[in-house]
Amino acid sequence: MNPDELKYTKTHEWVAIEKTGDGKTLAIVGITDFAIQSLADLVFLELPPVGKEIQAGEPLGQVESVKAVSDVYSPVTGRVVEVNSQVVERLEDLTADPFGRGWLVKLEVTNPANLAGLLDRTSYQAQCAAEAEEH
Repeated sequence: MNPDELKYTKTHEWVAIEKTGDGKTLAIVGITDFAIQSLADLVFLELPPVGKEIQAGEPLGQVESVKAVSDVYSPVTGRVVEVNSQVVERLEDLTADPFGRGWLVKLEVTNPANLAGLLDRTSYQAQCAAEAEEH
């Protein structure tokens, strides 16, 4: 996926929006390269079960590194329709290709209004630069 075409959260998740053939909106969710670099060596990933209903802003899983355990937040309200079980087993895919093989979940969006609050790439990069200066 092209990072310039994605939407982002202030908590370092990315979102790709797709329309299904039957008119539903899918959100493919992952965590950004900035978040992965901040966490360093990943050791564990926990993702939600298919079918789980999640509200925007709620944790949908956790990623653990040698440094810390961090929640992964849902950028939208929706129902989990697919989980990338391969990335759970191969965390190196998340590290090597966070915007491709490293996707985490697909959600059927039940509240499209959530999409309006997401950042574009330029705004997200500005936020990351400001955070880097703080540290």
